[in-house]
Amino acid sequence: MATAVLHNQRSLLHGALLRPCSSQESPCEGTQSSLQDLLAAEAELFDESMPRDVDEVVNYVRAMKHGLARLPELPVSVRLIREIHEQLLQGVRGGRLQPGELRRSQNWIGPAGCTLATASFVPPPAAEVPQALGDLERFLHDDGALPPLVKIALAHVQFETIHPFLDGNGRVGRLLITFLLTECGVLHKPVLYLSHFFRAHRQAYYEHLQAVRERGAWEDWLAFFLRGVIEVAGEATDTARRIQLLREQHRAAITAGLGRAAGNGHRVLESLYDRPIVTVADVRALTGTTYAAANNLVARLAELGVVAEMTGYARNRRFRYEPYVRLFTDEVPEGGVA
Repeated sequence: MATAVLHNQRSLLHGALLRPCSSQESPCEGTQSSLQDLLAAEAELFDESMPRDVDEVVNYVRAMKHGLARLPELPVSVRLIREIHEQLLQGVRGGRLQPGELRRSQNWIGPAGCTLATASFVPPPAAEVPQALGDLERFLHDDGALPPLVKIALAHVQFETIHPFLDGNGRVGRLLITFLLTECGVLHKPVLYLSHFFRAHRQAYYEHLQAVRERGAWEDWLAFFLRGVIEVAGEATDTARRIQLLREQHRAAITAGLGRAAGNGHRVLESLYDRPIVTVADVRALTGTTYAAANNLVARLAELGVVAEMTGYARNRRFRYEPYVRLFTDEVPEGGVA
C-alpha cells in the first residue's frame, strides 16, 4: 500500500520532500538549520539570526540534485562519490579539507576531543583508501543474488568504515543510500530519506555501525536498517496523502476563484512544490505575462490563502507557500491539513 501511494505521487513528492528532508539531514553532524532557514537562504533572504551552517544544507540539496542528474550517465562509483563530496564542501565548514579529494592522512572516529589513541574506531590508512573504495564499487555492481536493500545496507556500513574523506563522510554516506535506492530501481524517484530515521535514533545508529566493526553484527544492523526503511516509507506515505489533499484543495480554490487566470494559477501552484518561495518576477517568467498581470495573480493567490508575503517589504517582496511549509513545521490536526 505504501509503495503504491509513493509511486502514484512520486514526481510531486520528490519535489516536495527534497528540501524538508535535506533540512533534517545535517543535524546528524551538528547542523541546526531549519526548513525555514533553507528556504530563506535559497530566496537570498539573509539576516543575522540565520544559522551560519545553513550553507551546508543548501549544498546538500545541490549535491542531491547533482547526483540524481548524473545517475543516468554515471553509475554510483568512486568518481560520483568524489563529485558529490566536492558539491557538499564547496565554500562551507570543512571546505579547506580537500573537497572531492580522498584523504591523504589518517582520520579517526570518536567523541569530540578524542585522539588517535583514544578513538572509538580508526579507519584504514590513507594509502589503502583507493583500493578499499575500488572494492566497494565492484561490490555495488556485482550482479549477485543479494536483494537490493540488503546490498545497500551493507554498502553503507562499508563506506562509513572506509571514511575516505577528512570531513563530510556521514553526509556522503547517507546520500549514497538515496542514489543506490534510485539506481537499483527500488525507487523511480528518490522519495525515501533515511537521514530522518538515523537522526531520531542517532545513538543506536552509531552503536550498530560500531558493532559491525567490532563483532561482525551484520544481522542486527540489517534489522535496524530495514526497520528504518519501513518507518520512513510509512511517514512518506502519510506525507504524500497530506500533500495531495492540500494540492486538491488549492486546485479547486484556484479553479473556482481565478476565472480565466486559473491556468496560470495552477502553473504557479505546481511550481511551489519545487520552490515554495517566489517573487512576482518569478511568476512573470513562469507564466509569460506582464509584470502587472503577474502581480495581480500573486495578489489573488494570497487572497485565496495559497501564498503569503513573508518579508514585510514594499519592494523585493517574497511570497511563501505557507500551507505547504506548515505541513513540515506544525502539528497537523487529525483528519485535516494544517
